[in-house]
Amino acid sequence: MDTKQKRTEVAAILKEPKLNEKFLVKGWVKAFRANRFLVLNDGSTINSLQIVVDFENFDEELIKQISFHSCVAVSGTLVESQGSGQSIELNAENIEILGGSNPEVYPIQPKKMTMEFLREKAHFRMRTNTMSAVFRIRHAIAYAIHKYYNDNGYYCMHSPIITGSDAEGAGEMFRVSTIDPDNVPKTEDGKADYSADFFGKATNLTVSGQLQAEIGALALGKVYTFGPTFRAENSNTSRHLAEFWMIEPEVAFNDIYDNMDLSEDFVKYLINYILDNYPDDLAILDQRIQNEEKNMKADLRRPMGLIETLKFVVGNNFERITYTEAINLLKNSKPYKKGRFEFEVEWGKDLSAEHERWLVEKHFKRPVIVRDYPKVFKAFYMRLNDDNETVAAMDVLFPYIGEVIGGSQREERYDVLKTRMEEMDVHADELWWYLELRQFGGCPHAGFGLGFERIVQFITGMSNIRDVIPFPRTPGSAEF
Repeated sequence: MDTKQKRTEVAAILKEPKLNEKFLVKGWVKAFRANRFLVLNDGSTINSLQIVVDFENFDEELIKQISFHSCVAVSGTLVESQGSGQSIELNAENIEILGGSNPEVYPIQPKKMTMEFLREKAHFRMRTNTMSAVFRIRHAIAYAIHKYYNDNGYYCMHSPIITGSDAEGAGEMFRVSTIDPDNVPKTEDGKADYSADFFGKATNLTVSGQLQAEIGALALGKVYTFGPTFRAENSNTSRHLAEFWMIEPEVAFNDIYDNMDLSEDFVKYLINYILDNYPDDLAILDQRIQNEEKNMKADLRRPMGLIETLKFVVGNNFERITYTEAINLLKNSKPYKKGRFEFEVEWGKDLSAEHERWLVEKHFKRPVIVRDYPKVFKAFYMRLNDDNETVAAMDVLFPYIGEVIGGSQREERYDVLKTRMEEMDVHADELWWYLELRQFGGCPHAGFGLGFERIVQFITGMSNIRDVIPFPRTPGSAEF
């Protein structure tokens, strides 16, 4: 093999095929048919390159060593394909095995495997067509997020991962400590003495970068954070992770209506970016859903394919309603009247996933933005409305997954915020700086949080959120 020849990625060859030129490709064997046709993929694209191997030109022992997912380097001449299924192929002139594989014990086989099995083999699962498509799209969405905000004049902020405050007031946080668990210092009343800890106080892994983003917005005007967040919620549903990523824009002078406009424009941009740039990966994922639903009852199937759904979302305005209107619609619905909802529909209680999906999938048949939620179950920082019962909060609801964005106009009035913190038992001494933002140059401002895995899940059509993050962290599971 010519060591001076540079490797060319399969994606580049397929994009601009140059017939009768010599190429060096390196990748993994997806199939080796009749010891003649080798299907090679290098991860640069969902598509593979067919290699034609003239058996008589190679050592028999070398050929025998090539098996499913062997890693090989092949040099040869690109020609027009003589067979069906591909337009070009590479006539192999030299083959080098870079890494062998034993198909008898290799756990990933060229056959249908369950998502549960693949999660147990997360160090191998990206090698499958489905998961490689998911993670290429995950990368692309991350890039599109930064591009959207950069092109619209936002500044990226890195909010802290270790924090001394609970932004959501939920208390479901992971403790960060260097204290010896076998020798915990105690206060006089027998509680853990965190003044002896590394930071001199109790600290946790963050659940949100929002509060710090507000600091940035009140100085730079428009900022966004994109980082890991953590929730110690003992939930094993297909919607929850203990470690996940959040995108949180914060904008000075925006109100709740500006916030809704931004959220709709933002998610449509992300979906359009994937539709425009990753059609082959989407096609693989779309076909996967169709194959899965073949034997399902008609009422359990998606009304539209994946690509059709994405185009429908970006082609329609999001419906906008208040929480009160949502409750009234739910109470007048057939599922409610026939007792089919599992969870109670009552003003003053949060909407469950089944309520959100009914609004989106059955009633409006498009994404929905619900605003003005009761203050009783919303965070302390959300702006109190004039009715003194609701806050200027909003949730963006998508088909199949429910809430994908949650946000609000923030409470900019010092006295109102302080009262809300007292009502919700949020300690002002921990958030003294947050209150000071309202005392010195405060202004109306708004923002939201987009669950990164939620939007990846929607765009890829995956049914379980654990399958859109490389190494899911869930209760009882921290492998890899």
